[in-house]
Amino acid sequence: MAASYLIYFGLPVVLMIAGLPIFLVLILTSLTAVYALTSIQPQAVVTSMFGSLDHFPLLAVPYFVLAGEIMAQGGIARRVIAWVVAIVGGVRGSLAVTTVASSEIFGAMAHSSVGTVCAVGRLLYPSLRENGYNDRFALGLIASSGAVAVIIPPSIAMILYSMSAQQSALQLFTAGILPSLLIGAAGAAYVIVYSHAKAIPLTSRLRWSNIWSTTKDAGWALSTIAVIFGGIYGGIFTPTEAAGVAVVYSLFVTMFIYKELSLPELWRVTMGAAYLISQILIIVAAAGTYSWLLTTSGIPREIVSGIEALHMRPWQTLLLINAALLVAGSFLEPPAAILILTPLLVPIAVAAGVDPVHFGIIMAVNLSVGLYTPPFGLNLFATHAVFGAPIGAVYRGVLPFVAINFAVLLVITYVPAISLALLAR
Repeated sequence: MAASYLIYFGLPVVLMIAGLPIFLVLILTSLTAVYALTSIQPQAVVTSMFGSLDHFPLLAVPYFVLAGEIMAQGGIARRVIAWVVAIVGGVRGSLAVTTVASSEIFGAMAHSSVGTVCAVGRLLYPSLRENGYNDRFALGLIASSGAVAVIIPPSIAMILYSMSAQQSALQLFTAGILPSLLIGAAGAAYVIVYSHAKAIPLTSRLRWSNIWSTTKDAGWALSTIAVIFGGIYGGIFTPTEAAGVAVVYSLFVTMFIYKELSLPELWRVTMGAAYLISQILIIVAAAGTYSWLLTTSGIPREIVSGIEALHMRPWQTLLLINAALLVAGSFLEPPAAILILTPLLVPIAVAAGVDPVHFGIIMAVNLSVGLYTPPFGLNLFATHAVFGAPIGAVYRGVLPFVAINFAVLLVITYVPAISLALLAR
């Protein structure tokens, strides 16, 4: 059994340190396990990879990615941000609050953490710097705020968790509403306190005429959220169908209402989305095979039995899981982490008395914090690449936000009602 642990856990670490992409790490680990530990024919790996993609809810992923790219490039993101700026004008720290609020709204529409960092950051970073925020704070704010897209519904991470844990995607979406708002409120509170402490000047006064004009201009953009959420929670279409509707609606708005996306630009956006989609789906395929082999090896059952033998209290078990997820989240992208770790951790959480829907939120929040936790959080490198900032400045800038959101994570973990209050059970 020692050889199994070495192959399933030790080999991936070695391959990641060697710099191999995560999908290749998982495929090579799976093939090694097949040859060294099982009598399974190698062809079963290929069958399992294709089988991992044969899930109806997974159809939502490419549609949501494409819709997010269209919104980012077609003027929707810019209008949403202008609307938020108009509403919070007159508050000291309004630009920083706008970054947090815009990330929440755009994350609900784009469903991509890196996409949110790029779309919101490109629009607000210059203004943050011009209005008294230092580079380190602005970079940390943008990198951390974009991670809320992992939690706020309809989240791609929730769709993948629903597949892996056999839970309702709709219930997971509903459970993610209050935690994502709590994270946004904590971030907004911190930046307001920071702005007062640093005497950041007011940017603009609250004017109803400005709110009215930006609301009219952003009406079609903001209706994207109403179409998606109204359709899902009104029972008009499933989350998967909602993703397709989001693509059609965003195309209609950007091409025929705002007229900011031409056919050549649409081709460029579609190719960019196809590249992102391929990255996600090849990880899904590879992680599905890895998870299947890991589950059939009996290792998850052994780990559950080992933790039960320690007679840990539920809060201690959850603290241990949180620590493991934060470490994993700082190395792995959320799709890979969810697909690899869900079969391993859900039995442990259920044995500790944790509702599997609540645990899905715990996983998502952990992995969202991991996206901007040094040294390897994906949002850190996205921020570094987009703004050309020294990676050290990005690291220092996110540390206060890591601390704040870790505290929020503990509240969400130990107060299940925050996640489960809106569920009709």
